[in-house]
Amino acid sequence: MRYLPLTEADRRAMLAAIGVPSVDSLFRDVPESAWLKKPIDGLPDHMVELEVDRALSAMAAKSMTAGSVPFFVGGGAYKHHVPSSVDHLIQRGEFMTSYTPYQPEITQGTLQYLFEFQTQVALITGMDVANASMYDGSTAAAEAVVMANRVTRRNKAVLSGNLHPMYRAVIETHAKLLDFEAVTGRIEPKGASGGADDLIGKIDETTSCVVVQNPDFFGNLTDFTKLAEACQAKGALLIVAVTEIVSLGAVKSPGEMGADIVVAEGQSIGNALNFGGPYVGLFATKEKYVRQMPGRLAGQTVDAAGRRGWVLTLSTREQHIRREKATSNICTNSGLCALAFTIHMSLLGEDGFTRLADLNHAAAVTLAGKLAGVKGVEVLTDSFFNEFTVRLSKPAAEVVEALAAKNILAGIPVSRLIPGQDDLLVIAVTEVNTQADMDALAKGLSEVLS
Repeated sequence: MRYLPLTEADRRAMLAAIGVPSVDSLFRDVPESAWLKKPIDGLPDHMVELEVDRALSAMAAKSMTAGSVPFFVGGGAYKHHVPSSVDHLIQRGEFMTSYTPYQPEITQGTLQYLFEFQTQVALITGMDVANASMYDGSTAAAEAVVMANRVTRRNKAVLSGNLHPMYRAVIETHAKLLDFEAVTGRIEPKGASGGADDLIGKIDETTSCVVVQNPDFFGNLTDFTKLAEACQAKGALLIVAVTEIVSLGAVKSPGEMGADIVVAEGQSIGNALNFGGPYVGLFATKEKYVRQMPGRLAGQTVDAAGRRGWVLTLSTREQHIRREKATSNICTNSGLCALAFTIHMSLLGEDGFTRLADLNHAAAVTLAGKLAGVKGVEVLTDSFFNEFTVRLSKPAAEVVEALAAKNILAGIPVSRLIPGQDDLLVIAVTEVNTQADMDALAKGLSEVLS
């Protein structure tokens, strides 16, 4: 958005039209104690457009961007190559319709790509039906737990200790506000079973669902078939979260494992890191639960002349039906991000998606092998996709800072999200990482840890 300055005369005219004496009057509902009394450090009170452009460019230049240095940060947001054709196509006039299909008869293009998006998500997750997207992976996970509570009429969710801490935090926030219980299993950084054995022991007749992640926060790959059977035996639902959607091009899908609900972060396909968002949440489930699924569902039909058309088949959100009957208060889907996902996935095709997954895994295996030979580094994760955890001989946070000074972004210190795990570092590798990047990380770690 371009910078549009206002003159004092402009402000007076607008205030007069609104009918208030001052700008401060517009904020009378905000407690004065919350007002910013002095300028923010480093930001002048006002500038002309050219000066603003220079000042903001100088601030941006201080950041070390993901594409400018060897980059190994993951943890739910991954740097992948997004073809320039994706950005070009999402801006075409055919897609420049309203952001949400309130009037299906004039938003056929929007509904058709949402239908295609749902088909893609259902296929890669191995589930019967998917909705037209959610905000992001973490809120989708919380919505899945709320859905499971409705389906089972129970109020206890069992969360894997290896679930991404931010996903767990969002679920726990919902638990406080919606008055259900959230129980967390033990954390197992080197857990080949993903903590499944521990979780099975926590399932009882009050459990509505068990929430796991695959690959988990530490990168462990797990087959949750046994856990799915244990959930089914107790009448609970299994929710599988996937933070790296590219993994489904190579590993067994959650649907094949017996998952009842699958939630995922779709950012890796079609969407850049974007300073943390917006992203796109994926949500899929078994057909028998479709009427309890949050969000909306685009469907295919025929019109009076027998021509193919598109409709909102289900929309059980509070904007469309009575609030007390709504399955969710989510008021929109991440439409533009879902479109980018759909276009990128269409460009890849099934073979391309599988090939992309293979490239990611091969790169991660190569880097893990390199790091295993560095003194002071122990690779903990035995079975992984493109992300794994290492134990360092020094605190990981200090090592990350030291490597950043060498223009290497090495990964996520686990202690940043899980206190007490000071020596663990989670490293992500994707198809954009070169051999030179990997050599730089291995050399940097060797120097910092010596």
